Amino acid sequence: MTTKPTKLSRRTFLQSSAGAMAVPLIAPSHLFGQRAPSNVLRIGAIGTGRMGTGDMQAVAKQGLIEGVDAHVVAVCDLDQTRAFAAKNWLDKLYKDKLPGAAPDVGVYRDFRELLARDDIDAVTISTPEHWHALCAIAAAKAKKGIYVQKPMTYSHREGQLLVKAVRESGVILQVGSQQRSDAKFRQACELVRNGRLGKLHRIHVYLPPDHGTGDPKQSPVPAGFDFDTWLGPTEKVPYAMEGVHPQSAADGKPNFSRPGWLQIRRYCLGMITGWGSHMNDIAQWGHGGDTDSGPVEIQATAEFPQRGLFDVHTQFKATGKYADGVELIQETGNPAGVRFTGERGTIFVQRGKIEADPAEILKEKIGDGETKLYVSGNHYRNWLECVRSKQEPICPVEVGHRSNTICVITDIAMRTGRKLQWDPKAEKFVGDDAANALLDYEHRAPWTL
Repeated sequence: MTTKPTKLSRRTFLQSSAGAMAVPLIAPSHLFGQRAPSNVLRIGAIGTGRMGTGDMQAVAKQGLIEGVDAHVVAVCDLDQTRAFAAKNWLDKLYKDKLPGAAPDVGVYRDFRELLARDDIDAVTISTPEHWHALCAIAAAKAKKGIYVQKPMTYSHREGQLLVKAVRESGVILQVGSQQRSDAKFRQACELVRNGRLGKLHRIHVYLPPDHGTGDPKQSPVPAGFDFDTWLGPTEKVPYAMEGVHPQSAADGKPNFSRPGWLQIRRYCLGMITGWGSHMNDIAQWGHGGDTDSGPVEIQATAEFPQRGLFDVHTQFKATGKYADGVELIQETGNPAGVRFTGERGTIFVQRGKIEADPAEILKEKIGDGETKLYVSGNHYRNWLECVRSKQEPICPVEVGHRSNTICVITDIAMRTGRKLQWDPKAEKFVGDDAANALLDYEHRAPWTL
């Protein structure tokens, strides 16, 4: 930075929220240019809403564990209520846990100002999905370690560009597909990969449905919320609260109810990516080839009922196939989970539960010389340890991209209504220019890639 940062109050934020994005909310001048002690990682949190607050708090708590040693020293959000609530939570945590040595927590509106700090080692990115790629690519170019919420990117092309940026920059990226750090999901995939079901025939992915109606009622943009920047690369539309996120409660605290943008196509593809990126990640892990492969064909049907602002799919069913003949079936169903079916039986795994038929399959151990998958006991801790060691995390950028690719091409199959042939190596549809045109969208300037 070339100018001295200005410390801003809540009032100043409210007065300037429609102004230049280059102004930080709080930027303690004594921190700029100051390198952190070599034994402490310094983390910034980009996005402090419903998921972002959870990510920030988990990273902060893991960072207090001896040997992990990481502090969240900056937060960034376009909604000032959420930004200051995050700072207040961190201030209390560090005052209690690090008396006399609590870090100064800076607050920002512009993620680029946070990334410009040379004392920050890594960032969490927990924004709406249409912002994931822009923030993550910028973070990679700034040489910051990255924890990005799933799905890794909104579009397939964004995913390709993020893979390229991460590998060219040499930074560590972890996708928030935390089921990989769950012992039950790892057990299921190890058993499948080591032939305990015999020849694998089918992988069945079940996802919950979306529901409800979004009220299109328009209103003035709330004070302290930079809505135009929130829209980012998407088209400019009038503000409607139910199309973004709930506003603060009467006591001024953030309302972290499920936001409406999760059901609006401009910002999110719906449950096919919201939960599909989790479950298809496990399907890929169990099948193998999760860093460089995927299905070779896909077709799907879906319901798109009139629901006010909400326009993503509700019920759906998709069928696909891998090159080795294994079927991939995805459909609406509860509980959300993954069922592997082979010639000797089945394994069904969901959050908190694993079962098999015959049940004895789960008693089998993986022996020496067999495929043993990456072991992580905590997804956030694994990321922090890898940022420090420069070793690959359990869910690196290629894995996140390939899992999300299944979701994106399934969405395209829903929209086109025809069977599509997919080339995992070339990463494009075979002989279908119309489908290939849907692998990205036109980003609104200046938020282009």
